[in-house]
Amino acid sequence: MIREQQPALSLFSIGMIALGTLSVIYRDFAYNWQPVPAFHPGREALAVACGLFMVVTGVALLIRSTVALASRVVLPFLLAWLCLKIPALIVAPQIEAVWLGIGEIAMLFAGGLVIFARFSGLEQSSFFRRFTGASGLRIASIIFGLAVIPVGLSHLFYVKITASLVPSWLPFRVGFAYLTGAGQMACGLGILFLVLPRLAAYIETAMLALFAFLVWGPNTWFAAAPKMAGSPVGPRFPLTAFFITWIIAAASLLVAGSFTNERPDTNRTSKQRTTNDSAGRYA
Repeated sequence: MIREQQPALSLFSIGMIALGTLSVIYRDFAYNWQPVPAFHPGREALAVACGLFMVVTGVALLIRSTVALASRVVLPFLLAWLCLKIPALIVAPQIEAVWLGIGEIAMLFAGGLVIFARFSGLEQSSFFRRFTGASGLRIASIIFGLAVIPVGLSHLFYVKITASLVPSWLPFRVGFAYLTGAGQMACGLGILFLVLPRLAAYIETAMLALFAFLVWGPNTWFAAAPKMAGSPVGPRFPLTAFFITWIIAAASLLVAGSFTNERPDTNRTSKQRTTNDSAGRYA
């Protein structure tokens, strides 16, 4: 399993390490992706501690002997990220941007659940076994499919902002905003309802990879003016946006990999059922 998911797992780990490093360097959390309330003293120390935790966990995910333990601790950590979005949802559920924020972190959480389902080694646990194996992978795909929909919808709700993020050298920037939004929603529905889910997850991964490099690529890290209006000047925001998009793309690739053996397993089940039926008829 480690060999099958190694590319996706490695990309996910790199994203964790990079985001953790940014938290340590800037002594702060990942902007609106980690909306930790302001408090003093101790907020900077907590940010550094969380950053170090992400770095250590990211490295541990790459090592065969520690991947099980790392998968067990990364999932509740990502769940905490997701829970940080709940207050905004309670206050302003009518704002699509709030659902966008939840969708992005839920996609990330789904990737963490795939890792947990495959590598935690808790299949025999009476409580956690429902989140491991095939059932855990299915839960992860449902969460991911649902989460992609508001992310794609945001392209349509905020089409001018989305179009402004499309590189200026590309034609039909508004058209790309609509196309990517509709494409993401289609991918989410495909994953959710198992309509070519593996292909849908790969397409979503490809789109996210393009977003990372075309929208938040290295040219934005050292730009004199921020790429997004209202965002702070300097490399920290585009670097954070780049690696957030990177790790969500890795989560999408993990979800795609979770469908790899779906058809063979189904075929084996069907063949076994046929064999059993035949045996029953001739018994």
